[in-house]
Amino acid sequence: GIPEFSFNIIAGTPGCGKTTMAHQIVFANATVKKPALFFTVLGEPAMKMLRYQQQYSFFDESKLGNAVHFINLADVVLEKDLNAVFDEITKQVKAINPGIVVVDSFRTVLRKATAGVSEMEMQSFIQRLAQFLTSWEATTFLVGEYDPAEIRDNPVFTIADGLFWLSQRAERNSVVRKLQIIKVRGQASLPGLHTIRI
Repeated sequence: GIPEFSFNIIAGTPGCGKTTMAHQIVFANATVKKPALFFTVLGEPAMKMLRYQQQYSFFDESKLGNAVHFINLADVVLEKDLNAVFDEITKQVKAINPGIVVVDSFRTVLRKATAGVSEMEMQSFIQRLAQFLTSWEATTFLVGEYDPAEIRDNPVFTIADGLFWLSQRAERNSVVRKLQIIKVRGQASLPGLHTIRI
């Protein structure tokens, strides 16, 4: 299992199932008492994204708006700085008191909001966000498209308690998706590539 109050990354290439995995975690664990807060950024609008998710058995429409909340951060990310993004996330977390927080795509937040921002400011933002969400006792998932080469240098990977890497490749006439658990702080994990089906 995923440790409670942990700060995790779901990473991989486009189309490998990152958002779907995050949705499945959210719908499986969110309750009215401990809801999930799903921040969307510049990807698909929440309504369009949810239309696709309705085909899956884990989707539960009755949870929308009470156990599962979607907040679009696009305007804040496009028009403001990292401090404004941090303020909006903390405001929503304080209002909803979630047990699970997802930011999809966190990579987009950093790319857009850090234009002209130093690496030190970016690291400070990531650390402040991790400390705030952990102190609020939320289990967090930052979803994003990353290159495997970034694992060594990107500050978000250093701070993360868990790193779940999704990939896909064509094998004969089908696409095979794999999940690799690269890091789960404080827990034994099963090494290797695990085949997953969406």
